[in-house]
Amino acid sequence: MDRLHLMSVFVAVAEKEGFAAGARRLNLSPPAVTRAVAALEERLGVKLFNRTTRYVRTTEAGQRYLEDARRILADVDAADEAAAGVNAEPRGQLTVTAPVLFGRMYVMPGIVEYLQRYPRTEVSALFLDRIVNLLEEGVDVGVRIGELPDSSMRALRVGSVRVVLCASPHYLQNHGVPQQPPDLLEHSIVASSAGGNAFDWRFETSSDSRALRIQPRLTVTTNDAAIEAALQGFGITRLLSYQVAPQLATGELMSVLKEYESRPRPIHIMHREGRHASAKVRTFVDLMAERLRADRALS
Repeated sequence: MDRLHLMSVFVAVAEKEGFAAGARRLNLSPPAVTRAVAALEERLGVKLFNRTTRYVRTTEAGQRYLEDARRILADVDAADEAAAGVNAEPRGQLTVTAPVLFGRMYVMPGIVEYLQRYPRTEVSALFLDRIVNLLEEGVDVGVRIGELPDSSMRALRVGSVRVVLCASPHYLQNHGVPQQPPDLLEHSIVASSAGGNAFDWRFETSSDSRALRIQPRLTVTTNDAAIEAALQGFGITRLLSYQVAPQLATGELMSVLKEYESRPRPIHIMHREGRHASAKVRTFVDLMAERLRADRALS
């Protein structure tokens, strides 16, 4: 069998963590995929996967080979695109990650536009409220909110968001508007654990920064749930500005303690390819950057 074909099959099975799922990605039959992996293991003389009835995972040797195979296949795609010229049509599988609510509100519309514009592409979207390691998890493009650690990844800043405290007008009318952070201890608090720091809320002034240990009456695991509780008039919650931008715009929610807000958090689009990114990555990053920079809720 062609060696690049074997590599492609191996990468698909490794990233999908299953032979059947890998076969679906490549539009091959499961037996064909199984034969290809077996042929590759025989050629290399090493075991690439640990298989059970419940999962398929790369071995230590398989993980090392996966990193090299991804790089080689990316170089081959880049060579093909270079031969076709700068107008080469984007094609192939693209994996994208973003925070859950941000992904639903802002990234998914961009993904749909991208797929409609480039019919030879496919996208897997991973919307998770945790930091995804792009290299280890085989992700091509990630949207990150917050300061970035030093990284070899390429990052493009596309906007910023603020941490806001908000409640319904009905709640504030009945319980009063807090004037300073300690006043929150006398209020009904809704805390979301989706973004971490559910109980230590940090506030800033011109002279210092301090944390307040809040005592929530309601703790939820999703930001959607925190928004719903606030809309129902249960109490005050803390979220990122984009998450409640529609409700703030309509007046369904009102922000409080604005003068104590911390510095805005940047939004970046990150990818793990070099300066000469493949057409599928380059066009997706360009499309998303244009969409996000044009959104007033993210500026």
